[in-house]
Amino acid sequence: MLRNMRNALMLTLAATALVCAINPLNAQAPVLVKMATLVPTNSSWELILKETAVAWSKLSGGRVKVNLYAGGRMGDDPEVVRKMRLETLDAAVLTAVGVAAIDKAVYALGVPMMYSSYEELDYVLEKMRPRLESRLAEKGFVVLNWADGGWVQWFSKSPVVTPDDLRREKLFQWADDSDSIEIWRSAGFNNIRPLPSTELASSIQSGLVTAFGAPPQVAVITQYYNHAKNMTDLKWNLLLGATVIRKPVWERIPADVRPALIQSAQEAGSRLRADIRASADKDVAEMKKRGLNVVSVPPAVRAQWVKMAESTYPGIKGRVVPADVFDEAMKYRDEYRKKTKK
Repeated sequence: MLRNMRNALMLTLAATALVCAINPLNAQAPVLVKMATLVPTNSSWELILKETAVAWSKLSGGRVKVNLYAGGRMGDDPEVVRKMRLETLDAAVLTAVGVAAIDKAVYALGVPMMYSSYEELDYVLEKMRPRLESRLAEKGFVVLNWADGGWVQWFSKSPVVTPDDLRREKLFQWADDSDSIEIWRSAGFNNIRPLPSTELASSIQSGLVTAFGAPPQVAVITQYYNHAKNMTDLKWNLLLGATVIRKPVWERIPADVRPALIQSAQEAGSRLRADIRASADKDVAEMKKRGLNVVSVPPAVRAQWVKMAESTYPGIKGRVVPADVFDEAMKYRDEYRKKTKK
């Protein structure tokens, strides 16, 4: 009887080894990546992210699974970063505010009125990518891609033409960015309303906030503009963003599939960027059909905005953006402008 039991055990072990040899993917559970984002649900952005999640599963042979939580379900960007540090989330598609909660160097790409075109900013980002990604890696995060949400423009309940017009509004600002809030106040903006971005919609409706900055596609998808029917035709800054994943989670993913996953993520970032940049004019046109008033800014008044923005640079440099990173971004911007003048 003992011999029979021993033989049965040996047969069971042999069968198990054979199954694992035939299908080694069953030998270990897939790496689960819990990813959060403010990207609105049912938007083209969310669709691209969902398609990328499916692609990761296929490319990894089922060894990686992505659970996507869109629409701010896990909180705004600073809250999502906190949850990643607590290891309750693994990855996120973040705006610059979220990336800056990890490392503020990213704000060098979002300095108000510092860049005048996508091409100019893309040039600076490409030059600075290795340094930015290295700084984030040192803090435990791997960058999967860079993307942006388009140019931030001012939406307001009353028409805003000049900086003084904006000073009279109750201006939304991210709650966790105390340095930026102080800089705004030093520039004469005393009606700042620091709030989580997830409370912006209700705050506009209630009148707690009467002006905010957002790219046109964000405004049209979220319907924010329904309660702020004026858009100032001025490119304030670019809403840069990145997809990041906690380094320990990334390193649990089998090394042989990581290059394909990175490529897939970067393709998604390119699609997001292209979709946003191509849709801006169409989004503005659609909002105009529904009552949006586009407020023109004459060249002389635009100069006032530039002057006001540049007056904040001494406060931004070294406080919001590390001084050496600020100088490097300015150097590459000027380098691009010099090249394109030839």
